[in-house]
Amino acid sequence: MDRPHFRAAFFHPRFWLLWLGLGVLWLVVQLPYKVQLGVGRLLGALMYRVAGERRRIAARNLELCFPEKTATERKRLLKENFASTGIAFFEMAMSWWWSKPRLAKLAHVEGLEHLQQAQREGQGVILMAFHFTTLEIGAALLGQQHTIDGMYREHKNPLFDFIQRRGRERHNLDSLAVERDDVRGMLKLLRAGRAIWYAPDQDYGAKQSIFVPLFGIQAATVTATSKFAKLGKARVVPFTQQRLADGSGYKLVIHPPLTDFPGASDEADCLRINQWVERAIGECPEQYLWAHRRFKTRPPGEPKLYPKRRP
Repeated sequence: MDRPHFRAAFFHPRFWLLWLGLGVLWLVVQLPYKVQLGVGRLLGALMYRVAGERRRIAARNLELCFPEKTATERKRLLKENFASTGIAFFEMAMSWWWSKPRLAKLAHVEGLEHLQQAQREGQGVILMAFHFTTLEIGAALLGQQHTIDGMYREHKNPLFDFIQRRGRERHNLDSLAVERDDVRGMLKLLRAGRAIWYAPDQDYGAKQSIFVPLFGIQAATVTATSKFAKLGKARVVPFTQQRLADGSGYKLVIHPPLTDFPGASDEADCLRINQWVERAIGECPEQYLWAHRRFKTRPPGEPKLYPKRRP
């Protein structure tokens, strides 16, 4: 995709409210990091009260995935998850607007040698990531240290799309944005030895998925990871991230490449991926994006797991 360019049309009155909101957000993220963590937690507490639909989805996911926890434990985890979601709002802005040296101080990176080795060998890499609330800032921090391309879906608001893409791509001018549906373009980059951020942990429907267990529940899991690895002749390298409790920043871990992947079957590969999802969530369950209806697609004959949306 071409680099985003500012357009005079962004001065149109229909964008004024968004400009105002972005301006306020820019001012807030000039505050010290730990202050922003506190403000984010307050925003999360507000969201917990007003975002009823998202709260019910997240609560249901926690009930499904952690049946061994008590109702009190799950409610505490749910509130912490909303606090993490509130913080993520400011992390997004930090990754867009903080100076690169200021942002870099928050990074605690392990395993960078796995990406460096693949690069030296001209080997493409599928950087297998997961949908945590720290997704935006994690990608920015890693992008400062190694070129990674990203799967991208254009935002409906052209001004927000411009701000988002410019903020994401500024950390490494060699990085590229790949349209999510541009499979041919993705494979071309992998064969050229590029590293591409890719997250296979959401429910994209039955058409491109198979059912394998996730936390003991049959979950529609995309088979694309195996296909991309095979057709792109690429390694699959798991990538996990975590906001540190002491306020010192973020732990980013690039794990060793998966061995014997793709394996004997799509089922075996998808099961390995879901086991990685479980492992990553186990490190910091409060930071995962639980508001996504991960189990909305059900095997034939099985009942739906989420209540109908309220009018």
